[in-house]
Amino acid sequence: MLLYRYCRMLEEGSFRGRTADFVFMFLFGGFLMTLFGLFVSLVFLGQAFTIMLVYVWSRRNPYVRMNFFGLLNFQAPFLPWVLMGFSLLLGNSIIVDLLGIAVGHIYFFLEDVFPNQPGGIRILKTPSILKAIFDTPDEDPNYNPLPEERPGGFAWGEGQRLGG
Repeated sequence: MLLYRYCRMLEEGSFRGRTADFVFMFLFGGFLMTLFGLFVSLVFLGQAFTIMLVYVWSRRNPYVRMNFFGLLNFQAPFLPWVLMGFSLLLGNSIIVDLLGIAVGHIYFFLEDVFPNQPGGIRILKTPSILKAIFDTPDEDPNYNPLPEERPGGFAWGEGQRLGG
């Protein structure tokens, strides 16, 4: 449920029209989680990936008010920490949640924070092969469609006018 909800909100919000960037975030997050997962002996990283998406969404929507089971009201940036606390209350290991938060923070920092610092550069650049596969090319402003491609089938040319 969390994966669907926050993935959809990210895709329709900050990644609208940037499908290649969205896919690159998945690949970058998956690579880092796999790498870090080897060090902490984690095999199943689905929950960590979900927490990563929640973290990125929450940091990009800092003014959204959240409500946890009608008991706790807080701002969106605290959501991953609230979910981690809930995991802890249920007796689960928080290593998975911490891994997702760490990878989400690395992505958020490299994509949204560091490039906006004085002297900062954008380190994460979506490869052009992903842009070619997933993003639609920009329309050519000088393109003149053929008459059969025009809406309504009308082929008004220079010097022609309605009624004569």
